[in-house]
Amino acid sequence: MKKFLVALVIAFGLSGCGYNTYQTTDEQIKASWAEVPNQYQRRADLVPNLVNTVEGAAAFEQDTLVTVTNARSRATAIHATPALVNDPAAFAKLEAAQGELSSALSRLLVVAEKFPDLKANTGFRDLQAQRGGSENRIAVARNRSIQSVQGDNVAIRSFPSNLTARVFGYAIKANFTVTDEKAIAAPPAVSFGESGAQTPGSGSPGGQK
Repeated sequence: MKKFLVALVIAFGLSGCGYNTYQTTDEQIKASWAEVPNQYQRRADLVPNLVNTVEGAAAFEQDTLVTVTNARSRATAIHATPALVNDPAAFAKLEAAQGELSSALSRLLVVAEKFPDLKANTGFRDLQAQRGGSENRIAVARNRSIQSVQGDNVAIRSFPSNLTARVFGYAIKANFTVTDEKAIAAPPAVSFGESGAQTPGSGSPGGQK
């Protein structure tokens, strides 16, 4: 009976000092993170087809294609697991690599504006629309992850749950930057001239298919 009472007191104590909160936020972080690598991979899978489609255009900038291909290789080389939030250095590498790929794809689409035949290509338009949808999905997944990590970080900084964090070794977790979310969610508009096709972001949300 005495052991039961001691266990009961400990249980109430842990609950009151935030231990259970950390268990909840940890599960939320894992759940929200799961979609992030999925959407990163979805975007990466579009790159080979995009490159194959545009490299057939006469005088297309080969340097741009090489940059995109190399950026994809670096981005996919990083295994994006939930554990990265506990490793700021590794997390920063992931974010930098994915940002590099996003920038490289944006550059490719800007260059593609110079080629009317390419812009009129149905396959290219479809890939561009898919890319726009992927960027929006990435933004949504990242924002969900941001919110989950923020909840955990607030608990780590707040009293009395900060005391529990010290006891159990819970540390502030790395998080995506919020400032670039609008840029990520708004891929560059591409005009398809007289084709009448919509630019990504017009019409249906995110230009998704």
